Amino acid sequence: MNQNTRFRRFFQDILIHTPFLKMLILLIVLWLAFSALLYFVESGTEGTRISSYGNALYWGIAAFSTAGIADTPVAGMSQLIGGLWIVLGSSIFFGTIIATITTYFMRPLQRPARQIVETIEYNLEQLENLSIEELDLLKETTDALIVHMEHIKEKQLSE
Repeated sequence: MNQNTRFRRFFQDILIHTPFLKMLILLIVLWLAFSALLYFVESGTEGTRISSYGNALYWGIAAFSTAGIADTPVAGMSQLIGGLWIVLGSSIFFGTIIATITTYFMRPLQRPARQIVETIEYNLEQLENLSIEELDLLKETTDALIVHMEHIKEKQLSE
C-alpha cells in the first residue's frame, strides 16, 4: 500500500467515523450566521470598523480563533453577539479537534478484528524483507490458522 493510499484511507476514516465533517459544517453555518447578525447590528453604528459583511466574516474568524486581532464591535448588542460567538465558536472548533482525535484513536479498540487485518496487511507489505526461515515460519503459522478456522467453522455447522 503506497503513501497516497494510506493518506486517502486516513482521511476517509476521519470523515466517515468521526464527528469532524458534521462539526465543520455546523461551525461554518454558525460563523456565517453570527457574522451576518453582527454586521446587521453594527451597520448603523457610528465609529464601527465592521462596515461590510466581509469585515464581519473576518472578525468572526479572528474572534473565535483567539488570535486577538479582531476589531471590537462598538454597539452593546454587537458585543453580546460577539461574546456568544467567541465562546460558542471556540468550543465547537477546539471540541471538534479533540473529539476527532479521540474518536480516531479509539476506533481500533472498538473493532479489534479490523486492527488485526490492518496489521496483517502492513506485515504483508514487508514480505520481501523476510529471510527464508522467517517465510517458512510464516507459512506454518498461516497453515495452522487456516486449520484452526476450518475447525471453528465445522464446529459451528455441527451445532
